[in-house]
Amino acid sequence: MGSLALRNITKSFGKVDVIKGVDLDVEDGEFVIFVGPSGCGKSTLLRIIAGLEDASGGSVEIDGDAVNATPPSKRGIAMVFQTYALYPHLTVKDNMSLGLKQAKRPPAQIAERVDLATKMLSLEPYLERRPAELSGGQRQRVAIGRAVVRKPKLFLFDEPLSNLDAALRVNTRLEIARLHRELSATMIYVTHDQTEAMTLADRIVVLNAGRIEQIGTPMELYNDPANLFVAGFIGSPQMNFVEASAIGREDARTIGIRPEHISVSTTGGDLKGRVSHVEHLGADTNVYLDCGRAGLLCIRLFGEHQFEIDSEIHARFDEGRIYRFDDKGDIIR
Repeated sequence: MGSLALRNITKSFGKVDVIKGVDLDVEDGEFVIFVGPSGCGKSTLLRIIAGLEDASGGSVEIDGDAVNATPPSKRGIAMVFQTYALYPHLTVKDNMSLGLKQAKRPPAQIAERVDLATKMLSLEPYLERRPAELSGGQRQRVAIGRAVVRKPKLFLFDEPLSNLDAALRVNTRLEIARLHRELSATMIYVTHDQTEAMTLADRIVVLNAGRIEQIGTPMELYNDPANLFVAGFIGSPQMNFVEASAIGREDARTIGIRPEHISVSTTGGDLKGRVSHVEHLGADTNVYLDCGRAGLLCIRLFGEHQFEIDSEIHARFDEGRIYRFDDKGDIIR
């Protein structure tokens, strides 16, 4: 079992309120990801769950038991950091088994768990190496393996892929997804990378300034954002926002439209502008259109397209995919 419940969690550092009343239920076996901009409180919230920070108020419950007064080592959690936190003088095998040895587990159990984690993470060739002899991706797999052998109630990941290059991030992301399927474990994962969140999570918790803006599956957040903040944070390239009056509309304060829901025309549309930049990505082409008062518009076109810089084109919105927001930034249903 590995359910988690947060009840009105608050955290203040002096007069600064960092977490402002967070309520959340995570089911056993669920993969939940905290996302949000720098300073939103996502890592602080993870540390409160782990017991590395004390909450100023509220309750943390694991499997129905309040653990606010329980030390980290007794909470049944295992944490994976972005800095790996491996012992440089120990081999891969010894790094993964150290926690079990300190807990005085039987040697046969230690060997069995290390062997299982080794096979899961394809670490067989590296067992006798030390961290300095490994790549960044291999070190992170060892850190994950060290967590796996403990068989925790909760896996906590604090931006585990931040120090890896692009290719390693993809490979390690796939390893974590496969690991979750194989272990059916409860995982709480913090990242600023919304691509990681969209591809890994069962549910995403979007945080902003210490509060939860919205909770939902990746596609619920993408297709049905609650407000301007969520709409702009989820999706890459991000949603375009246009002042409604700039396109002659009076049914909203702000209009939102995703780049892939805009087509281009030479004969007319919702907005006319000059091409200011073109990104050729192979499978897609992103066209940035300077629309004067309406601002800069990003248009995402499938395939390869050629546009001259400073040429004039029209942007036509898919009316059925337009989002409307009121003066407070809330979605208009």
